[in-house]
Amino acid sequence: MPTARHTGFRPAAHASRARPGHRLLAAATVLTPGRRLLAAATVLTAVTVLTACGAGSIAAQTEPPAEPPAEWEATAIDYSNVPYPHPVSYLDVEVYGNEYRLAYMDVAPASTPNGQTVVLFHGMNFFAAGFRPTIKALRNEGFRVIAIDRLGFGRSSKPIIHYNLHIPARNAKRLLDALGIERAAIIGHSMGGMVATRFASTYPEATTHVAMVNQIGLTDPRPGRGWTDAAEAYESVLNGTTYQSVLRGHMRYYPNGWRPEYLEWVKVQYGLTLSGDWPRMARVRAAQRAILYEDPVVYEWRHIATKALVIGGAEDRLVADFPSRARHVAEELRNAELLLFPEVGHSPQFEIPERFHAELIRFLRSDPNEAADQSWRETDVGRRSGS
Repeated sequence: MPTARHTGFRPAAHASRARPGHRLLAAATVLTPGRRLLAAATVLTAVTVLTACGAGSIAAQTEPPAEPPAEWEATAIDYSNVPYPHPVSYLDVEVYGNEYRLAYMDVAPASTPNGQTVVLFHGMNFFAAGFRPTIKALRNEGFRVIAIDRLGFGRSSKPIIHYNLHIPARNAKRLLDALGIERAAIIGHSMGGMVATRFASTYPEATTHVAMVNQIGLTDPRPGRGWTDAAEAYESVLNGTTYQSVLRGHMRYYPNGWRPEYLEWVKVQYGLTLSGDWPRMARVRAAQRAILYEDPVVYEWRHIATKALVIGGAEDRLVADFPSRARHVAEELRNAELLLFPEVGHSPQFEIPERFHAELIRFLRSDPNEAADQSWRETDVGRRSGS
């Protein structure tokens, strides 16, 4: 039986436009039927403001440094020198017959508890602490929040193993069991959306709601694309990861320009390459990347009946034609709502935190036994012109 343990360590708190051929404004107006007209007016006003002052706003953004600041230090492989916003605890888990530590934050509600628990799954270039704004928004509304560092990330163990999506899904279920939580809402961002899909598909009885935030892996990448050998993938990560490559990856998330606070996540990721443990970490990252090719989730959505929300920024530059791909996911799911924010990128929790978290909380508060809002099906959200 896995056991949850608390370390007692309390780290300090941390200090685009619509694509031609798509009709995206409808995406943001498809909220709940009772609020449709108000939402449409609100979003159209917001889009008008963005159009009118977008160029000036983007120009006002600061540019990230062309080179890494000299004072940056190496990121420890166990992230012991990376601040987390809440105390970190550990669960002993067994994978392939070996024992590892799964790190997580179990954050109590900051207001009157509403009895709901939310589990957060991060993406490839982040870790549990990256959910800082989401944790704050949820706990302020009475939710208990559990943010997990998947194996290979953050303060969790970094085993060199063959990774798949079953491992984080099973480890999350073990954690819920260890904490005595029978049911929870599951939220995944980016690659974490793939984990959320796998969890909801595998453990429907433990899932009240599932939200996929700018999920990647929206197609099966294998047809017409050859497999990459692990040694080749490792060399690519080891020698191809630079400050500039990490920075470019993060800049793709934000179509409306760069903000100074985004650099925090670049610092942590790039800092791994400065550590003597980088060769090991490079093997772990290469093995994690292989999941995208070897373990697709596209055939699981049709089996998920849990109330679902497909949500995100419509200008996601990580996924080709994200709006239509997101619509496809919602159509495959058996009980899903679709909500896209125009002119927002891959990380709406950072770009538009108030709007994003308001919609996420609305969904999480909804009755899991009632059907999800289906009004988006009658709109052009995510449809290509002429389709």
